[in-house]
Amino acid sequence: MNLSFFDQFMSPLLLGIPLIAVAIVMPGLLLPTPSNRWINNRLITLQTWFVNNFTKQIFSPINLGGHKWALMLTSLMLFLISVNLLGLLPYTFTPTTQLSLNMGLAVPLWLATVLIGLRNQPTVALGHLLPEGTPTLLIPVLIIIETISLFIRPLALGVRLTANLTAGHLLIQLIATAAFVLLPIMPAVSIITSIILFLLTILEIAVAMIQAYVFVLLLSLYLQENV
Repeated sequence: MNLSFFDQFMSPLLLGIPLIAVAIVMPGLLLPTPSNRWINNRLITLQTWFVNNFTKQIFSPINLGGHKWALMLTSLMLFLISVNLLGLLPYTFTPTTQLSLNMGLAVPLWLATVLIGLRNQPTVALGHLLPEGTPTLLIPVLIIIETISLFIRPLALGVRLTANLTAGHLLIQLIATAAFVLLPIMPAVSIITSIILFLLTILEIAVAMIQAYVFVLLLSLYLQENV
């Protein structure tokens, strides 16, 4: 029984072919595509309003040089929200519960922000490794600590997203299993457990959206430091 709880995090196979690529591409096919009409339907209008407000909020504190990242980070935000929310549906697979995928998103984008900082303002970028006014004896230690913290950033991005989604999925499955098992034995307790499951599902919907936002927000903060 313990092993079956983690089966939901295994990539589904069809004739030996992993279907994780289908799970990644599917959200993009479900998003409505804007047309050239002046008046679109309500869904496209809501999507446009969300994208405009998100882009304005994320990039308002960033210099004009960093606005080139607007399309990439907004697309990443829509992708993560769509994948996380679709993964909450029954009998679906959530690609963002895989640490390899999240690290594949976090490491290149973080590395790009670091390289931009080293190219555009190398003195300022390297100055982050040594705070001003540091005693002479602590300089080597602080440089090592700041370097380690710099390289931990992409790991923290990927692990945070993976851990939150994995914990939420496991908790939902555990409570759903408990409600199903208790139904013939203690119906009253099963009903209370089902109510808790419903509230937890609402919480997981919020967590799925918040974690996608936090992932992109931290990337924008790293970009802001280096632009």
